[in-house]
Order: sequence, then structure tokens, then C-alpha cells
Amino acid sequence: MFTGIVAELGRLIGLDSLSDDAARLRISGPAVLADAGPGDSIAVNGVCLTVVTTDSTEFTADVMRETLVRSSLGSLEVGDAVNLERPMSANGRFDGHIVQGHVDGTAAMLAREHSENWDVVGFALPAELAKYVVEKGSITVDGVSLTVSGLGDDWFEVSLIPTTLSHTTLGRIEPGDLVNLEVDVVAKYVERMMGGRGI
Repeated sequence: MFTGIVAELGRLIGLDSLSDDAARLRISGPAVLADAGPGDSIAVNGVCLTVVTTDSTEFTADVMRETLVRSSLGSLEVGDAVNLERPMSANGRFDGHIVQGHVDGTAAMLAREHSENWDVVGFALPAELAKYVVEKGSITVDGVSLTVSGLGDDWFEVSLIPTTLSHTTLGRIEPGDLVNLEVDVVAKYVERMMGGRGI
């Protein structure tokens, strides 16, 4: 389990096709590797991946077709920055919200409103995810735990402080760029318990 608090801004340094429906990513990220080894999990732009190989500065992870189709990882290019987070430890602080690293879908960035001390960034909201998103609720965007500050039928906004802008990829994305979305898992469990009637 993750919390959506990005530990490090890493970089994709290699992308190898393993077959028509699988790839191996090579990512630099010395901070998240301090206590990670083969078999451990690292969230990359909000996608929980398993470490295959590692050294002190980089690791590799395999991604299959399901991950490439459901997330924006398939559109990454060598040199791109990525948000990295290690799973929460049992005795750690819960600073964000419950994040599984299981991407629910992707969305395009729509617009950015700049201010001296913050940015408001708007994203398209896929119809199948809209019922799980509420104003002032939590959402994960490219692995970053955020609060929904504005909401419409087919869009939502988040307000980003300077730390988020400088320490995550969200300060660099532009209109049209795809991001990974993970909605609040609690909302999905509530819907399931209500027999799928919606919230």
C-alpha cells in the first residue's frame, strides 16, 4: 500500500521491448532504492511495479500488456521524469490517503492556471470514474495524493502547492499530456457493498 506522497523524482533511462505485449523499464532513483531489492514494490507514476534487478542508483521492472493499456507507462520515452514512491511501512506516518498503485484509468490534462504560489490544473474525468470523485475528496494523479478542488461532469481540478510543482512531474506536464488516475478505493468498496447501485 502507498500513500501518494512522492519520495523522489526519478527518470526513465531505458525502455526495452520484451515482446509485442511486454516491456522492461530501467529507471534511475537512488533514494527509493536505499531499502529496495528484487521482488520489492515501487510505484512509478502511481503504478505499482515489482523490482526485477537493482543497483545503488537504478532498477528495472517488467510491465505487461494490461499495465501498458491501462496506464500512461506505455507512452513514456527515455529521459522522461517519473514519480517514485516506496510502499508505506507498518509503523510509518499516513500522510496522504490509501493508494494501491492500481491505476483505474488515464486522463488528459486540460489547462493550467498559474499563480505566484500555486497552480490550478484541470483534467478530463473519464465517465466510468466520475461517480467515485467528489469535491474535497482524494484522488491520485500520477501517483500523487491530491484533493479535488473543483469538479464538473467530465472534468476535475486540483490545486498544487510549490512543493508539489517542484518535486513531482505535475509541475512539468502540459495540456494534452496523459496522467494515471486512481480513485479512492473506499468509494469502490462502498459501491460494491451497496450492490453496485452507485453512490
